[in-house]
Amino acid sequence: MSRDGKSGGSIGGDTDGMAEHFDVLIIGAGLSGIGAAWRLQEQLPGKTYAILEARDAIGGTWDLFRYPGVRSDSDMFTLSYPFRPWRGAESIAPGEQIRRYIEDTAIDGGIMPHIRFGSRVETADWSSATARWTLRLTDRSELTADFVYGCAGYYSYDTGYQPDFPGLDDFPGQVVHPQFWPADLDYAGKRVVVIGSGATAVTLVPAMAQDAAHVTMLQRSPTYLTVLPPRDVVFDVARRILPLHAASKVARVKNLAVTQGFYQLARRRPKRVRQLLRAFAVRALKDPAYVDEHFNPAYEPWDQRLCVIPDGDLYQVIRSGQAAVVTDHIDHFEAGGIRLRSGRLLEADVVVCATGLSLVPLGGIRASVDGTPVDIGAHAAYRGLMLSGVPNLAYCIGYVNASWTLRADLVHRYVLRLLRHLDRHGFAAAVPNDPGGQGRPLLDLSAGYVQRALDKFPRQGDRDPWLVRQNYLRDVLSFPRADVTRDMTFTRRLAPLEEIAS
Repeated sequence: MSRDGKSGGSIGGDTDGMAEHFDVLIIGAGLSGIGAAWRLQEQLPGKTYAILEARDAIGGTWDLFRYPGVRSDSDMFTLSYPFRPWRGAESIAPGEQIRRYIEDTAIDGGIMPHIRFGSRVETADWSSATARWTLRLTDRSELTADFVYGCAGYYSYDTGYQPDFPGLDDFPGQVVHPQFWPADLDYAGKRVVVIGSGATAVTLVPAMAQDAAHVTMLQRSPTYLTVLPPRDVVFDVARRILPLHAASKVARVKNLAVTQGFYQLARRRPKRVRQLLRAFAVRALKDPAYVDEHFNPAYEPWDQRLCVIPDGDLYQVIRSGQAAVVTDHIDHFEAGGIRLRSGRLLEADVVVCATGLSLVPLGGIRASVDGTPVDIGAHAAYRGLMLSGVPNLAYCIGYVNASWTLRADLVHRYVLRLLRHLDRHGFAAAVPNDPGGQGRPLLDLSAGYVQRALDKFPRQGDRDPWLVRQNYLRDVLSFPRADVTRDMTFTRRLAPLEEIAS
């Protein structure tokens, strides 16, 4: 099967005129983009569409990241598509299994011929006269679409966040970023320092500790961790008495209830959850002082995303002496390693900067409406999926407190209901009205990588439908019934289709 997507990408497209035209163009062939295409084919089979993927492979995040131990930080029964339940044995799955699952979904759904690999969108320009978007790619080709749906996530695939550490040029060892992991990196028998304490860092440390001489996780401040089993006991029991499909659904419902319940408990009873997490860590490490120094943060649980360590693997390598945690600030790099503000030298041969992502909305596409550039940060987020004042453009962002796909699938189905409304009433465009006044950030987390990019993203409003609630159990009831006409202006095409084609 061709991986460049060029031969099959025009399926359903109108090649009359200067640019190929599609009813819908989806940006990104990762978890969200493939899910969106599946739903589009399922619910609006008459629509023509293409998926524009900047890279040369399917899978998005799960193809890009290749560092040791890369895995999901959500359980696969909720991260998988509801229309294609997870059937693997592991609930916390390796990245390659997730990538293969996405690819298999695209193959089984007949989606692969619609994907155009190596198609990076540079600009998207809306014309009110024609009620169409014109997308210009980096290869100078153009496509037009009635509707554009951004499914490229919220971070840059080209650059990760890399602080400017003093003296970095004086360090003779190797410095790598997890987003661009060298396939030939040899760290066997070497001293490794992993800078960071997020999901990537807590995955890397136990994975690298198996071969490295020693691994140190260097963090600026303590972090919360939660332990989950790598396999789902409920699923293992259910599959003995139920068909596989039904057993997956049982595990999915159970995990939804547990994760949402735990999040709500953390927001309502943060002191109680803090005590629980500390107790788990003390039980695993047998050292209350060590836990209080490194795993008892000043912030409340879920002010930042809670990191999962399957089977307590990080705690295990710390107890074995293969790894350690240091909580301190970097003063500078030098020939022997990293000098900390406390004066201590962390000796290192390899340094991994798990320092976070560089966030960017809409995959970095520059958009304009009738020639006026769209400053995304100056707009309000309509239901967390459209921009005030911008017609026929939706974007997909999942939950920050639960599996990404849970919200992504709700957004897919909402977008399709909006498209169905346009068709039913003969409208060409839907434009969310500006609500006036803005509230919390769209991504409401205190993590540094989020705070650095707040001005790039739209903000929420102060009322429905401009609020984004991190509550799947509420959303799954309200989203399917949400009024697609509320705070929305609908327009018809100003120019006849015959003039557009000519």
